[in-house]
Amino acid sequence: MARVAVLGAGAWGTAAACVLAARHEVLLWARDPAQAQAISAARENARYLPGIALPAALAVTADWSRAAAHAAAPDALVAIATPTAGLRPTLRALHADGGAAPVVWLCKGFEQGTHALAHQIAAQELPGRAAGPLSGPSFAEEVARGLPTALTVAGSPEFCAHATAVFHAGALRIYSTSDVTGVEVGGAVKNVLAIATGIAEALGLGLNARAALIARGLAEIARLGVALGARAETFMGLAGVGDLILTCTGDLSRNRKVGLLLGQGLSLAQALEKIGHVAEGVWSAPAVAQRAAEAGVEMPLTAAVCAVLDGRATPRAALAQLLARDPKAEALP
Repeated sequence: MARVAVLGAGAWGTAAACVLAARHEVLLWARDPAQAQAISAARENARYLPGIALPAALAVTADWSRAAAHAAAPDALVAIATPTAGLRPTLRALHADGGAAPVVWLCKGFEQGTHALAHQIAAQELPGRAAGPLSGPSFAEEVARGLPTALTVAGSPEFCAHATAVFHAGALRIYSTSDVTGVEVGGAVKNVLAIATGIAEALGLGLNARAALIARGLAEIARLGVALGARAETFMGLAGVGDLILTCTGDLSRNRKVGLLLGQGLSLAQALEKIGHVAEGVWSAPAVAQRAAEAGVEMPLTAAVCAVLDGRATPRAALAQLLARDPKAEALP
């Protein structure tokens, strides 16, 4: 049994806390005191994970000092389940408390403004701490229901061994790799491509088009990842093609839902309001395009999504631009 502090009480944080509470002493921290009180009283996160009963042993709090103390145990692990936008302030708060527990983050995306990946943020805000991403094909609702899920943790061998010992049990299977950049690029860019597949579905383009988008999308992910220092083979694994397929085809995908709504003619603001949850692909898309431009990597699908998101092109106009591209050899990294 370990002590686990799960920071962030959205869908993924709540699901992770529920699963981990079966074997560990888990504290779920919510930023909003009213939300923490509501979850604790109802024993359900009605806003983000309705219908899932919280285990009796799972404690919920909005008291940061309590969460920090929980994470201070020698065998502790911190799991950050905030959106990418919340990662930096959370890491900064952990650094201020001076703890030493390893940190795993569950968010997937590039930071707005800096265009940094999560491990780059961690290097700035929490230097010297054992840390890394846990990523892969995973819908929070299915994890919380105990359905089989396989994920990849990335980092040093010692860090991966610690995180695996905490998470790997029952229906949750954990694999490990040292390719932190590859895992993070795969998790971030697949959200952008899920928006593209949602748009394609809304436009009635068919299954052939969806398969092509996924395959060519994987090529874009791999090209950018390799340019940023990742290993090409990482994108053939759970954090690459596995997560891409799930997010582009699953009905629970928020990013795919954004694409569906955009393809149906809604504005971006209307689509986000209707979903009511964070869709990381919306905020990552400009950062992906910028990092690709800096690295000299061509990513036409990502560029088309960016054009739709910022209003420079309608979904059908973006499609026409893609179909008008010159033929090329199929080159993979």
